[in-house]
Amino acid sequence: MMYNHPVYTDNDPQTEHSTLNLGPTHPATHGVFQNVLEMDGERIVSGVSTIGYIHRAFEKIAEHRPFYQITPLTDRLNYCSSPINNMGWHMTVEKLLGITTPKRVDYMRIIIMELSRIADHIVCNSILGVDTGALTGFTYMMQYREAIYEVFEEICGSRLTTNIGRIGGFERNFNHIAFAKIRKVLKDFNYGLKEFESLFNRNRIFVDRTRGVAAVTPEQALSYSWSGPILRATGVDYDVRAMEPYSSYDEFDFEVPVGDNGDVYARFLVRNEEMWQSMRLIEQALNKIEKEDSSIFHADVPAFYLPPKEEVYNNMEALIYHFKIVMGEVETPNAEVYHAVEGANGELGFYLVNDGGRSPYRLHFRRPSFINYQMYAPMSRGMLLSDAIINMSSLNVIAGELDA
Repeated sequence: MMYNHPVYTDNDPQTEHSTLNLGPTHPATHGVFQNVLEMDGERIVSGVSTIGYIHRAFEKIAEHRPFYQITPLTDRLNYCSSPINNMGWHMTVEKLLGITTPKRVDYMRIIIMELSRIADHIVCNSILGVDTGALTGFTYMMQYREAIYEVFEEICGSRLTTNIGRIGGFERNFNHIAFAKIRKVLKDFNYGLKEFESLFNRNRIFVDRTRGVAAVTPEQALSYSWSGPILRATGVDYDVRAMEPYSSYDEFDFEVPVGDNGDVYARFLVRNEEMWQSMRLIEQALNKIEKEDSSIFHADVPAFYLPPKEEVYNNMEALIYHFKIVMGEVETPNAEVYHAVEGANGELGFYLVNDGGRSPYRLHFRRPSFINYQMYAPMSRGMLLSDAIINMSSLNVIAGELDA
Protein backbone atom coordinates (compact mmCIF):
# COMPACT_ATOMS: atom_id res chain seq x y z
CA MET A 1 0.00 0.00 0.00
CA MET A 2 1.03 3.58 -0.60
CA TYR A 3 0.05 4.99 2.79
CA ASN A 4 1.22 4.18 6.26
CA HIS A 5 -1.91 2.69 7.74
CA PRO A 6 -3.18 -0.90 8.12
CA VAL A 7 -3.39 -2.69 4.77
CA TYR A 8 -6.94 -3.65 3.87
CA THR A 9 -7.62 -6.85 1.94
CA ASP A 10 -10.98 -8.28 1.04
CA ASN A 11 -10.47 -11.90 0.10
CA ASP A 12 -13.93 -13.13 1.06
CA PRO A 13 -16.36 -12.94 -1.89
CA GLN A 14 -19.24 -13.41 0.57
CA THR A 15 -18.46 -10.16 2.37
CA GLU A 16 -21.30 -7.67 2.15
CA HIS A 17 -20.29 -4.06 1.77
CA SER A 18 -22.41 -1.04 2.58
CA THR A 19 -22.40 2.48 1.18
CA LEU A 20 -22.05 5.36 3.60
CA ASN A 21 -22.56 9.01 2.73
CA LEU A 22 -20.18 11.00 4.89
CA GLY A 23 -21.63 14.44 4.21
CA PRO A 24 -22.62 16.76 2.68
CA THR A 25 -24.54 17.65 5.85
CA HIS A 26 -22.71 15.91 8.64
CA PRO A 27 -20.89 17.44 11.63
CA ALA A 28 -17.80 15.31 11.01
CA THR A 29 -17.18 16.78 7.56
CA HIS A 30 -16.85 20.32 9.03
CA GLY A 31 -18.41 21.75 5.88
CA VAL A 32 -20.68 21.18 2.92
CA PHE A 33 -18.88 18.45 0.98
CA GLN A 34 -19.29 14.71 0.67
CA ASN A 35 -17.44 11.42 0.70
CA VAL A 36 -19.26 8.38 -0.65
CA LEU A 37 -17.61 5.50 1.21
CA GLU A 38 -17.78 1.77 0.57
CA MET A 39 -17.62 0.16 3.99
CA ASP A 40 -16.78 -3.31 5.28
CA GLY A 41 -18.14 -2.93 8.77
CA GLU A 42 -16.23 0.01 10.25
CA ARG A 43 -13.38 -0.18 7.74
CA ILE A 44 -13.26 1.87 4.55
CA VAL A 45 -12.87 -0.19 1.38
CA SER A 46 -12.87 2.76 -1.02
CA GLY A 47 -14.24 6.26 -1.33
CA VAL A 48 -15.09 9.05 -3.74
CA SER A 49 -14.92 12.69 -2.70
CA THR A 50 -17.46 15.10 -4.17
CA ILE A 51 -17.76 18.88 -3.94
CA GLY A 52 -19.95 21.51 -5.55
CA TYR A 53 -22.70 21.96 -2.99
CA ILE A 54 -22.11 25.66 -2.42
CA HIS A 55 -22.42 26.78 -6.08
CA ARG A 56 -20.78 30.21 -5.81
CA ALA A 57 -18.66 30.66 -8.97
CA PHE A 58 -16.53 33.39 -7.40
CA GLU A 59 -13.94 33.34 -10.16
CA LYS A 60 -16.57 34.12 -12.80
CA ILE A 61 -18.26 36.74 -10.62
CA ALA A 62 -14.86 38.42 -10.17
CA GLU A 63 -14.52 38.83 -13.94
CA HIS A 64 -17.50 41.20 -13.83
CA ARG A 65 -16.41 43.25 -10.84
CA PRO A 66 -13.80 46.02 -10.58
CA PHE A 67 -10.66 45.11 -8.68
CA TYR A 68 -11.60 46.85 -5.44
CA GLN A 69 -15.00 45.07 -5.28
CA ILE A 70 -13.49 41.58 -5.41
CA THR A 71 -12.21 41.74 -1.83
CA PRO A 72 -15.57 40.59 -0.31
CA LEU A 73 -15.46 37.51 -2.55
CA THR A 74 -12.11 36.48 -1.09
CA ASP A 75 -13.64 36.65 2.41
CA ARG A 76 -15.72 33.62 1.54
CA LEU A 77 -12.80 31.35 0.66
CA ASN A 78 -11.27 30.35 3.99
CA TYR A 79 -13.66 32.23 6.24
CA CYS A 80 -11.75 31.09 9.35
CA SER A 81 -8.91 33.44 8.36
CA SER A 82 -10.46 35.75 5.78
CA PRO A 83 -8.05 38.71 6.31
CA ILE A 84 -5.24 36.61 4.81
CA ASN A 85 -7.38 36.18 1.69
CA ASN A 86 -8.05 39.93 1.61
CA MET A 87 -4.37 40.84 1.91
CA GLY A 88 -3.34 38.26 -0.68
CA TRP A 89 -5.75 39.74 -3.21
CA HIS A 90 -4.64 43.31 -2.52
CA MET A 91 -0.99 42.33 -2.98
CA THR A 92 -1.84 40.64 -6.29
CA VAL A 93 -3.42 43.83 -7.66
CA GLU A 94 -0.52 45.88 -6.30
CA LYS A 95 1.86 43.57 -8.14
CA LEU A 96 -0.12 44.13 -11.34
CA LEU A 97 -0.16 47.91 -10.91
CA GLY A 98 3.40 48.23 -9.63
CA ILE A 99 2.37 49.71 -6.29
CA THR A 100 4.94 49.68 -3.48
CA THR A 101 3.37 49.87 -0.04
CA PRO A 102 4.98 51.77 2.87
CA LYS A 103 6.76 49.69 5.50
CA ARG A 104 4.16 50.57 8.12
CA VAL A 105 1.44 49.10 5.90
CA ASP A 106 3.49 45.89 5.56
CA TYR A 107 3.84 45.63 9.33
CA MET A 108 0.14 46.31 9.89
CA ARG A 109 -0.70 43.58 7.39
CA ILE A 110 1.60 41.11 9.10
CA ILE A 111 -0.14 41.76 12.42
CA ILE A 112 -3.56 41.10 10.88
CA MET A 113 -2.45 38.04 8.89
CA GLU A 114 -0.73 36.41 11.85
CA LEU A 115 -3.72 37.05 14.11
CA SER A 116 -5.81 35.38 11.42
CA ARG A 117 -3.45 32.40 11.32
CA ILE A 118 -3.77 32.00 15.09
CA ALA A 119 -7.57 32.19 14.89
CA ASP A 120 -7.62 29.55 12.15
CA HIS A 121 -5.27 27.17 13.96
CA ILE A 122 -7.31 27.59 17.15
CA VAL A 123 -10.36 26.31 15.30
CA CYS A 124 -8.51 23.42 13.63
CA ASN A 125 -6.64 22.08 16.66
CA SER A 126 -9.44 22.56 19.15
CA ILE A 127 -11.95 20.80 16.88
CA LEU A 128 -9.45 17.98 16.40
CA GLY A 129 -9.71 17.61 20.16
CA VAL A 130 -13.51 17.45 19.88
CA ASP A 131 -13.26 14.74 17.21
CA THR A 132 -11.12 12.64 19.55
CA GLY A 133 -13.61 13.08 22.40
CA ALA A 134 -12.23 16.12 24.26
CA LEU A 135 -14.59 19.10 24.26
CA THR A 136 -12.82 21.08 26.99
CA GLY A 137 -10.00 22.37 24.78
CA PHE A 138 -12.50 23.71 22.25
CA THR A 139 -14.63 25.61 24.74
CA TYR A 140 -11.51 26.96 26.47
CA MET A 141 -9.82 28.25 23.31
CA MET A 142 -12.84 30.03 21.83
CA GLN A 143 -12.30 32.97 24.19
CA TYR A 144 -9.01 33.74 22.44
CA ARG A 145 -10.56 33.48 19.00
CA GLU A 146 -13.22 35.89 20.23
CA ALA A 147 -10.52 38.32 21.40
CA ILE A 148 -8.94 38.25 17.93
CA TYR A 149 -12.32 38.94 16.34
CA GLU A 150 -12.68 41.95 18.61
CA VAL A 151 -9.42 43.28 17.15
CA PHE A 152 -10.80 42.86 13.62
CA GLU A 153 -14.04 44.53 14.68
CA GLU A 154 -12.16 47.49 16.10
CA ILE A 155 -10.14 47.92 12.91
CA CYS A 156 -12.74 47.37 10.19
CA GLY A 157 -16.13 46.85 11.87
CA SER A 158 -16.43 43.17 10.88
CA ARG A 159 -15.51 39.90 12.55
CA LEU A 160 -15.76 36.83 10.32
CA THR A 161 -15.94 38.07 6.73
CA THR A 162 -13.85 41.14 7.26
CA ASN A 163 -13.40 42.87 3.87
CA ILE A 164 -10.41 44.42 5.61
CA GLY A 165 -7.95 46.74 3.92
CA ARG A 166 -7.75 48.17 0.43
CA ILE A 167 -5.50 48.07 -2.59
CA GLY A 168 -2.50 50.05 -1.36
CA GLY A 169 -3.10 49.69 2.35
CA PHE A 170 -5.96 50.08 4.83
CA GLU A 171 -9.17 52.05 4.81
CA ARG A 172 -8.31 53.61 8.16
CA ASN A 173 -5.47 53.75 10.64
CA PHE A 174 -5.22 51.48 13.67
CA ASN A 175 -6.33 53.45 16.72
CA HIS A 176 -4.93 53.13 20.23
CA ILE A 177 -7.78 50.81 21.24
CA ALA A 178 -6.84 48.37 18.46
CA PHE A 179 -3.18 48.33 19.52
CA ALA A 180 -4.20 47.83 23.15
CA LYS A 181 -6.40 44.88 22.20
CA ILE A 182 -3.61 43.34 20.10
CA ARG A 183 -1.17 43.52 23.00
CA LYS A 184 -3.78 42.03 25.33
CA VAL A 185 -4.32 39.12 22.91
CA LEU A 186 -0.58 38.40 22.96
CA LYS A 187 -0.39 38.55 26.74
CA ASP A 188 -3.45 36.38 27.38
CA PHE A 189 -2.89 33.88 24.59
CA ASN A 190 0.68 33.26 25.71
CA TYR A 191 -0.84 31.71 28.83
CA GLY A 192 -3.80 30.12 27.02
CA LEU A 193 -1.69 28.27 24.46
CA LYS A 194 0.50 26.83 27.21
CA GLU A 195 -2.64 25.55 28.93
CA PHE A 196 -3.95 24.08 25.67
CA GLU A 197 -0.68 22.27 24.99
CA SER A 198 -0.55 20.89 28.52
CA LEU A 199 -4.06 19.52 27.97
CA PHE A 200 -3.26 17.68 24.72
CA ASN A 201 0.40 17.33 23.81
CA ARG A 202 1.12 14.47 26.21
CA ASN A 203 -2.43 13.32 26.84
CA ARG A 204 -2.33 9.52 26.59
CA ILE A 205 -5.77 9.16 25.00
CA PHE A 206 -5.20 11.97 22.49
CA VAL A 207 -1.72 10.74 21.51
CA ASP A 208 -2.93 7.15 21.07
CA ARG A 209 -5.80 8.36 18.86
CA THR A 210 -3.63 10.56 16.61
CA ARG A 211 -0.07 9.21 16.48
CA GLY A 212 0.52 7.02 13.44
CA VAL A 213 -2.88 7.83 11.93
CA ALA A 214 -2.90 8.91 8.26
CA ALA A 215 0.89 9.21 8.10
CA VAL A 216 2.10 10.67 4.80
CA THR A 217 5.64 10.77 3.43
CA PRO A 218 7.16 13.94 1.94
CA GLU A 219 7.15 12.32 -1.53
CA GLN A 220 3.44 11.51 -1.30
CA ALA A 221 2.57 14.97 -0.03
CA LEU A 222 4.54 16.70 -2.79
CA SER A 223 3.05 14.45 -5.47
CA TYR A 224 -0.38 15.78 -4.47
CA SER A 225 0.89 19.39 -4.30
CA TRP A 226 0.25 19.71 -0.58
CA SER A 227 1.34 22.90 1.13
CA GLY A 228 1.01 24.56 4.50
CA PRO A 229 1.08 22.88 7.93
CA ILE A 230 0.18 19.42 6.62
CA LEU A 231 3.13 19.48 4.20
CA ARG A 232 5.49 20.80 6.87
CA ALA A 233 4.28 18.02 9.19
CA THR A 234 5.90 15.53 6.79
CA GLY A 235 9.28 17.24 7.22
CA VAL A 236 9.27 19.59 4.20
CA ASP A 237 10.17 23.09 5.40
CA TYR A 238 8.34 24.99 2.64
CA ASP A 239 6.67 28.23 3.73
CA VAL A 240 5.81 31.01 1.28
CA ARG A 241 6.69 33.64 3.88
CA ALA A 242 10.27 32.30 3.98
CA MET A 243 10.76 31.08 0.40
CA GLU A 244 9.05 33.95 -1.46
CA PRO A 245 8.86 36.75 1.12
CA TYR A 246 6.16 39.38 0.76
CA SER A 247 4.99 42.26 2.96
CA SER A 248 8.53 42.60 4.37
CA TYR A 249 8.54 39.14 5.98
CA ASP A 250 12.22 38.92 5.05
CA GLU A 251 12.95 41.50 7.77
CA PHE A 252 11.52 39.28 10.50
CA ASP A 253 13.10 36.58 12.60
CA PHE A 254 10.93 33.45 12.77
CA GLU A 255 11.22 29.70 12.37
CA VAL A 256 9.34 27.30 10.08
CA PRO A 257 8.09 24.41 12.25
CA VAL A 258 8.36 20.96 10.68
CA GLY A 259 7.19 17.52 11.78
CA ASP A 260 8.67 14.08 11.42
CA ASN A 261 6.21 11.51 10.05
CA GLY A 262 3.29 13.50 8.66
CA ASP A 263 0.58 11.91 10.80
CA VAL A 264 -2.38 13.56 12.52
CA TYR A 265 -0.36 14.14 15.69
CA ALA A 266 2.46 15.83 13.77
CA ARG A 267 -0.01 18.18 12.05
CA PHE A 268 -1.41 19.11 15.45
CA LEU A 269 2.04 19.90 16.87
CA VAL A 270 3.08 21.91 13.80
CA ARG A 271 0.00 24.12 14.05
CA ASN A 272 0.61 24.67 17.76
CA GLU A 273 4.19 25.74 17.10
CA GLU A 274 3.06 28.00 14.25
CA MET A 275 0.85 29.87 16.72
CA TRP A 276 3.92 30.54 18.87
CA GLN A 277 5.77 31.79 15.80
CA SER A 278 2.83 34.02 14.84
CA MET A 279 2.93 35.67 18.25
CA ARG A 280 6.66 36.17 17.78
CA LEU A 281 6.04 37.87 14.42
CA ILE A 282 3.33 40.13 15.83
CA GLU A 283 5.63 41.24 18.66
CA GLN A 284 8.31 42.19 16.15
CA ALA A 285 5.81 44.01 13.94
CA LEU A 286 4.54 46.06 16.89
CA ASN A 287 8.11 47.08 17.70
CA LYS A 288 8.82 48.03 14.08
CA ILE A 289 5.65 50.09 13.76
CA GLU A 290 6.74 52.34 16.63
CA LYS A 291 9.66 53.52 14.48
CA GLU A 292 7.45 54.48 11.51
CA ASP A 293 5.34 57.56 10.82
CA SER A 294 2.10 56.87 12.71
CA SER A 295 -0.02 58.78 10.17
CA ILE A 296 0.76 56.43 7.27
CA PHE A 297 -1.67 53.60 6.57
CA HIS A 298 -1.81 53.42 2.76
CA ALA A 299 0.31 54.05 -0.32
CA ASP A 300 0.10 57.36 -2.18
CA VAL A 301 -1.78 56.05 -5.22
CA PRO A 302 -4.84 58.32 -5.72
CA ALA A 303 -5.63 56.70 -9.09
CA PHE A 304 -6.41 53.39 -7.37
CA TYR A 305 -7.14 54.19 -3.71
CA LEU A 306 -10.65 55.51 -3.06
CA PRO A 307 -10.43 58.87 -1.26
CA PRO A 308 -12.25 59.41 2.07
CA LYS A 309 -15.91 60.32 1.72
CA GLU A 310 -15.51 63.66 3.50
CA GLU A 311 -12.94 64.66 0.86
CA VAL A 312 -15.17 63.49 -1.98
CA TYR A 313 -17.96 65.73 -0.74
CA ASN A 314 -15.75 68.80 -0.35
CA ASN A 315 -12.82 68.47 -2.77
CA MET A 316 -13.14 68.45 -6.56
CA GLU A 317 -9.94 66.47 -7.17
CA ALA A 318 -11.04 63.76 -4.74
CA LEU A 319 -14.45 63.63 -6.45
CA ILE A 320 -12.79 63.16 -9.84
CA TYR A 321 -10.56 60.32 -8.59
CA HIS A 322 -13.55 58.68 -6.89
CA PHE A 323 -15.52 58.84 -10.14
CA LYS A 324 -12.66 57.52 -12.28
CA ILE A 325 -11.94 54.61 -9.95
CA VAL A 326 -15.60 53.58 -9.58
CA MET A 327 -16.36 53.93 -13.30
CA GLY A 328 -13.17 52.17 -14.33
CA GLU A 329 -11.61 55.01 -16.27
CA VAL A 330 -8.13 54.43 -14.90
CA GLU A 331 -5.89 52.49 -17.27
CA THR A 332 -4.42 49.20 -16.06
CA PRO A 333 -1.60 47.21 -17.71
CA ASN A 334 -2.10 44.22 -20.00
CA ALA A 335 -0.32 41.58 -17.97
CA GLU A 336 -0.47 38.23 -16.23
CA VAL A 337 0.59 38.04 -12.58
CA TYR A 338 0.63 35.38 -9.90
CA HIS A 339 1.01 36.17 -6.26
CA ALA A 340 0.88 33.75 -3.35
CA VAL A 341 0.71 34.18 0.40
CA GLU A 342 1.03 31.61 3.17
CA GLY A 343 -2.58 30.97 4.11
CA ALA A 344 -3.51 29.09 7.26
CA ASN A 345 -3.95 25.90 5.21
CA GLY A 346 -1.13 26.40 2.72
CA GLU A 347 -0.19 28.37 -0.36
CA LEU A 348 -3.05 30.71 -1.25
CA GLY A 349 -2.43 32.00 -4.75
CA PHE A 350 -4.10 34.43 -7.15
CA TYR A 351 -3.49 34.09 -10.89
CA LEU A 352 -4.67 37.27 -12.57
CA VAL A 353 -4.90 37.83 -16.32
CA ASN A 354 -5.64 41.46 -17.15
CA ASP A 355 -6.54 43.04 -20.49
CA GLY A 356 -6.39 46.66 -19.40
CA GLY A 357 -9.99 46.92 -18.23
CA ARG A 358 -11.56 47.66 -14.87
CA SER A 359 -12.14 43.94 -14.15
CA PRO A 360 -9.92 40.87 -14.50
CA TYR A 361 -10.05 39.14 -17.87
CA ARG A 362 -9.47 35.91 -15.94
CA LEU A 363 -8.90 35.23 -12.27
CA HIS A 364 -8.06 31.92 -10.67
CA PHE A 365 -7.79 31.26 -6.95
CA ARG A 366 -5.33 28.60 -5.85
CA ARG A 367 -7.22 27.38 -2.82
CA PRO A 368 -5.06 25.18 -0.56
CA SER A 369 -8.01 23.20 0.83
CA PHE A 370 -9.07 22.19 -2.68
CA ILE A 371 -5.55 20.93 -3.44
CA ASN A 372 -5.09 19.21 -0.09
CA TYR A 373 -8.50 17.52 -0.15
CA GLN A 374 -7.74 15.56 -3.33
CA MET A 375 -5.69 13.08 -1.32
CA TYR A 376 -8.36 12.34 1.27
CA ALA A 377 -10.23 9.49 -0.47
CA PRO A 378 -7.20 7.44 -1.56
CA MET A 379 -5.44 7.88 1.79
CA SER A 380 -8.59 6.74 3.65
CA ARG A 381 -8.62 3.27 2.09
CA GLY A 382 -8.16 0.68 4.81
CA MET A 383 -8.79 3.11 7.66
CA LEU A 384 -11.39 2.71 10.35
CA LEU A 385 -14.12 5.29 9.98
CA SER A 386 -13.16 6.88 13.32
CA ASP A 387 -9.60 7.40 12.06
CA ALA A 388 -10.84 8.85 8.79
CA ILE A 389 -12.83 11.43 10.75
CA ILE A 390 -9.82 12.74 12.69
CA ASN A 391 -7.75 12.61 9.49
CA MET A 392 -10.23 14.96 7.84
CA SER A 393 -10.19 17.18 10.91
CA SER A 394 -6.38 17.40 10.80
CA LEU A 395 -6.45 18.43 7.12
CA ASN A 396 -8.69 21.37 8.11
CA VAL A 397 -10.63 21.31 4.85
CA ILE A 398 -12.72 24.50 4.62
CA ALA A 399 -15.70 24.10 2.29
CA GLY A 400 -15.42 27.72 1.17
CA GLU A 401 -12.08 26.93 -0.48
CA LEU A 402 -13.51 23.95 -2.40
CA ASP A 403 -16.13 25.71 -4.52
CA ALA A 404 -14.76 28.81 -6.16
